[in-house]
Formats: sequence, C-alpha cells, structure tokens
Amino acid sequence: MSAPALPGRVERPEPGLRRVLAPNPSPLTGAGTNSYILGHGRVAVIDPGPDDPGHLAALMAALEPGERVGWIVLTHSHRDHAGLARALSGATGAPVVGFGPAESGRSPVMAALAGAGLRGGEGVVAGFAPDARLADGDRIDGDGWALVALHTPGHMANHLCLRWGEAVFSGDHVMGWASTLVSPPDGDMGQYMASLDALQAVGPARLYPGHGAPVPDPAARIDELRAHRRMRETQILSALRDGPADSATLAARLYTETPPALLGAAARNVLAHLIDLHARDRVTTDGTPGPDSAFAYRA
Repeated sequence: MSAPALPGRVERPEPGLRRVLAPNPSPLTGAGTNSYILGHGRVAVIDPGPDDPGHLAALMAALEPGERVGWIVLTHSHRDHAGLARALSGATGAPVVGFGPAESGRSPVMAALAGAGLRGGEGVVAGFAPDARLADGDRIDGDGWALVALHTPGHMANHLCLRWGEAVFSGDHVMGWASTLVSPPDGDMGQYMASLDALQAVGPARLYPGHGAPVPDPAARIDELRAHRRMRETQILSALRDGPADSATLAARLYTETPPALLGAAARNVLAHLIDLHARDRVTTDGTPGPDSAFAYRA
C-alpha cells in the first residue's frame, strides 16, 4: 500500500507527470486538491488549486531547473481548483486556459433558473474568465505530450476533462473516493449523466481526479456512479409518492448516514435531481423550481 499523499510533496504517478497536493483538506475536497504538472521543459499545470501562497511556492519548487510553465489549464472555475490561477500566471507569465466563464455551457433550463435568481454558492472564482478558451475537442501540444479537451458539464457548466494518451484528468467529474456534488445552477444533473456517458465513450485506461487517488478502472467507476444516481432518483420519486416535499426535507429523509454538516450539500444534490425530474415531467411544482419549492410526484 502506498503512503498517503502529503501537501507540498512532489509525487510522480507515471513518467512525465508530477502531482502536488494542496493543503486544503475538507469533507468536500478529501485530502485536498491535486495539482498536476505535465511534461518536461515547457510544462502545463493542471488545476493549480486554491489561492494559497504556500501552495504557489510548492508548485514553483516542483519545477526542474530551466523549466517554465507554458500553460495553466483548468478543469473548472471553483476556487479549490482555480483560485491560484492568476497568482501562478503572474509568477510565470503563462496564460490561463479553460472552457470559459462559470456560466459557459449552461443548459437552457439552468440559464433560466439562474436568471430567475437561483444561486449555488459553492465557491466560484469571482469574475473568472480564461485568457484563452479551450472548446470540446481542442488540443494543446507540448514537448512529447498532448492534451485534448472533453467538455463534461454537470458538476459545473464549464467543466472539462482532459485526455492525455490513455489517461484522463477528470477534475471533479469522476473521483474514486466520493460522488460529485451537483448544485444548480452551476451543476446540472441531466448534463452530469450525459457527461458520464461521454467520458466512458472515450475509454480511458485510468483517471487522475481533482481530489483523491488515481482511478485504475474508469469504466467500473463510471458504471457505479451512474447506478448511484439512478438509485437516488428512484428514492426521490418513491418518497414523493408519500406527498410533496422540498429538497432539504428529502435530503434529511434519504441521506440518513450523512453527517449533519454535509446535509446542505446533500440537499443541493437532491435539488439537482428534482430539477432534472421536473424538466422530464416526472415531478411538478408551483412556480420556478428552487430550494424552497415543494415538489410533487406526477402520477
């Protein structure tokens, strides 16, 4: 069994790749954010992590003599992944590359709900916009390596996975240690499920997630996550047969083993399911769907 990762220590999961763990452990980030350094010479930094001077120093120290950062590539613009991007860009001169601002890639349903006032609040970098946009299928070429972007909205509308040969940097879309928070309007359950299918279709041999250890069997893990979401959807519909309820009430009823401190996140996941079910005419509610809405089963 390998030793647990330590913040600031340089690990080498395979040739051409370095990982530096950020010092931001929490119930939602696990041991912390994985920042990856890809290549040698002119390198790419994938998800520089939270805005922490110590982590910036650790990333700079992880560079070899004569190396420089050519690209800062973001899977998405949550603060635990992108908070350090501007400071690292200022220190290295490298451009920040990502899919687009936080709202880029939102479905029409989520765009309408955001316009009606629905907010997520999961720590998006305020005013984020990349220096260069990386659309689905776009490619970055380095010395002996290449990254290909796969737009995978769901956890966040501007979320990217990044294919590197047989491996994929999966951000928060697929992790081995936990399921993914899907919190509207930045998160979208319908998009999340479709993005699981899109990632599985690529057929990666291994995943390097934004938090936690590498995932050695991506197909099995994606199947597991898909089944988990379908199970949760079935539970929600079953609970609504007993009468209308809002997302917080349903979360308390269904997430019986979840610590109280995480029930708020659970309620956001339930809300994502409810909005998706509402869009599919499986449930009803009066007015605009939101966290205070009472949803009812559509017979």
